[in-house]
Amino acid sequence: MVQMKINDIEINIIRKDIKNIHLAVYPPTGRVRIAAPLKTNEDTIRLYAISKLGWIKRNQRKFYGQERIPPREYKQRESHYFQGKRYLLNITETEAPPKVVLKNKSCIDLYVRPRTPVEKRHEIMSEWYRAQLRKQCPAFIEKWEKLLNLKLRDWQIKKMKTKWGSCNIEKRRIWLNLELAKKPEQCLEYIIAHEMVHLLERHHNERFIYHVDSYL
Repeated sequence: MVQMKINDIEINIIRKDIKNIHLAVYPPTGRVRIAAPLKTNEDTIRLYAISKLGWIKRNQRKFYGQERIPPREYKQRESHYFQGKRYLLNITETEAPPKVVLKNKSCIDLYVRPRTPVEKRHEIMSEWYRAQLRKQCPAFIEKWEKLLNLKLRDWQIKKMKTKWGSCNIEKRRIWLNLELAKKPEQCLEYIIAHEMVHLLERHHNERFIYHVDSYL
């Protein structure tokens, strides 16, 4: 990977076996990356980056203005999110197997053994989020299989640092980011639809946008 600097914006450049140049701005810091075909020269990449400076700055401003949520400590009355709503964590220490219970519209109850460390509390909550997401997804997947007239072979959930989802076209499998359990259901449905459309069109080109815009 090499770097290019344009108007005080540092851009990471990688060359890959692809047909077109791809530009991305990543959260949370607004890091910029350009993926270019193997034989693309530096001048072409520079001109492309200059033509996209307005877009880059707009997207960076979005990230700069977003609220930063510090790492969770899994302590009493801490804020946690589920399906787009904010809940307060209510911790109960008990000599019993750990569990998470969504009791009402304001609290998530976390039952743990005394002296359970933060890392273990995080693991318990993550598995609960995973279980909830597994309950949400099948209805959306079935809906979009019918709308798009296609069939997935598999779908899975995993933690992702820079993507909400991904699609393996050859295996007809999509991956969904575990963090989607914390987002509103319409966000989850959009990501599912977006990744499934990749089974019709691999690239984010006009045909892909046409398919997505036809439904969402």
